[in-house]
Order: sequence, then structure tokens, then C-alpha cells
Amino acid sequence: MNGKNGLTYRDAGVDIDAGNALVDRIKPLVKATRRIGADADIGGFGGLFDLAACKFRDPVLVAANDGVGTKLAVAIEAGIHGFVGIDLVAMSVNDLVVQGAEPLFFLDYFATGRLSVDTATEVVAGIAEGCKMAGCALIGGETAEMPGMYKDGDYDLAGFAVGAVERGDILPRDTVRAGDVILGIASSGVHSNGFSLVRKIVERSELSYADPSPFSEGETLGAALTVPTRIYVKPVLAAQKETNAIKALAHITGGGFVDNIPRVLPPGLSARIDLSTVEMPKVFGWLAKVGGLDQAELVRTFNCGIGMIAVVAPEDADRVIAALSASGESVVRFGEMVADPEGPLTLFEGALEL
Repeated sequence: MNGKNGLTYRDAGVDIDAGNALVDRIKPLVKATRRIGADADIGGFGGLFDLAACKFRDPVLVAANDGVGTKLAVAIEAGIHGFVGIDLVAMSVNDLVVQGAEPLFFLDYFATGRLSVDTATEVVAGIAEGCKMAGCALIGGETAEMPGMYKDGDYDLAGFAVGAVERGDILPRDTVRAGDVILGIASSGVHSNGFSLVRKIVERSELSYADPSPFSEGETLGAALTVPTRIYVKPVLAAQKETNAIKALAHITGGGFVDNIPRVLPPGLSARIDLSTVEMPKVFGWLAKVGGLDQAELVRTFNCGIGMIAVVAPEDADRVIAALSASGESVVRFGEMVADPEGPLTLFEGALEL
């Protein structure tokens, strides 16, 4: 029906053949994430998961979604794309484990102005790696090519994770008490929050992301800033299975210690944490120095070296520390729960060593 001057979808900027090529390229990556309950190939209209195959007795489903934020701007400018897929998975599955849930499956959404099959494959490879680290299956996703919505080379990501927890194992528990110990589990760096401020500080430094990192020898600044978010799922689930002693968990994301810890605390209790116990990665010292950041800004914007906190009874602290350490996590006694009529709040003592 088209005449010789008729338009095609490709003329409008959408390449269906490139989309199909991407699906073919990522099929083996997706297949590598299969687990009990998920064994279907991608390409259907929906992803299938067999919850009964997982042998839960009385499961409650838990869902979370998130993105990577403006860390993507650093990835795009630096030309480093593999890590962002791990970040995407981490930001959702770490929120699931905070509820005590085991991540079961993950779906992604990749939107771009013009599809680069190579870049998209690199991103999905990172997503698949993150899923393997979390023990969940990548069962589907969506690639949207939207010319005019994004500049050439730009893309955005969203991720969606679903997990399950036995009804009696949901966290936080109602047994959190004054005197309970707060454990801090180390982060891998900035993770995926605060990058609008990070980028502003890089501008002030007058460095490019290709320049040598001033705080991490042998790396470019772009690589040093974009270390993937640590995925805590397997170590935390293993520690809870071994000890059954974790009462509450908090994932330290946007809002830092100030806003995230109170989210899992009951009224009348606050978390008093000792900032002097934190061994901050060097990146935070550099950001603070170049950006002129004070401690109050640091603890509400960044994780400052602690990516997850756990609340446990004093008599259980050593067992939980040992279990987490056996899985390769670095853990500190970070503070304690205190009675506070104005709680839940995060109260600070000590100072960060900048």
C-alpha cells in the first residue's frame, strides 16, 4: 500500500530488526539465571514463575521496583555500561531481603532513543550477573526505542523484583527493643544514590571521568565512582537461616542513615549510631573535601560505607556477625536501640573520619 515515498517505522527512528537481534543476543544470558520455579525462555508476552515448585508452606509475596538514578549519566559519559545492570538488580533485591524475602524473579525495562545492540547487551549482561548474585531468575523485560524522548546514546533503566517469605518470617519483627545492637554491613562504595551531588562535585573538581582517580590508584575516576552496589541477599538470608536472630534490616539508600533506619523501627524507639565505628571508603573523603560537605550532608545523602544495617538482641550479636563474616561481609557494631518518646529517629554520636 505504500508508495515509493511512503514512510517506514525505521524512518521514524525505530529499528525492529535491532530489537530482535538484541533478544537473540541476550537469550543465553537470561538462560544462565534460571532457578527452581523459572525455566521458560524469554520472548513470550509474560514471564512465568511456578511458586509451588519452591516448596513454600505459607508464602507472602514481596515486590519492589527501582532504577539506577543519575549514576546512569556517569555510565553514559564514561562509556562504562556493564556495572549498571548489577546496580539495577541490587536496588530492588536488597529492598526485598529487608523484609526477610528471598528474591525469586526479576524483570527489566530499558528505554533509549536509538537502540545500540552492543550497549544494551552489555547492560543486560550486568542484569543477568546481578540476578545470579541474588539467586533470582531474569524472566522477562522490555526494550523501548523512543526517538525524540532521549538523546542519541542516552538510555534509562527500571527494574522490578518479586520475592517470597514465609508469613512467620516477615521482617521487621515486633520484638525490637531498647538495648538491641545495631550492626553495620559494609558497602562497596557510593552504590546508586547521591549521584546528582557526585556529578556536581566532579564538575567542581574539573576532572573528567577518564582521568586517573585521585582516591583509587590504577583506576579512572569514572570506574572508581561506579563500583556496583553490593548485593546482600545471599549473606543475609544465610545468616538468618543459621541464627534466626535478625529482628530488622534497613537498606541504606537515598536519605542515608537519617531517613532509612527509622523506616523499620517502631514508635518510641530510636537508633543511636556511633559514626566513629565506620571505616569509610576513600571515595567519601574525596567527595567531602572537594564538595565541602559537612557530616550532616554526608549522613543524609550517602551510605558513608554502611550499605545495610541489622538489629539483633545483644546476646545474638556475635553469632550474627560470625555468620555474615563467613559469607565475606565486613560487619561492625554500629550502635544500639534506645527508648525515645520522639522516635523513631536516627541519633548520632562520634564523628566520621574524613
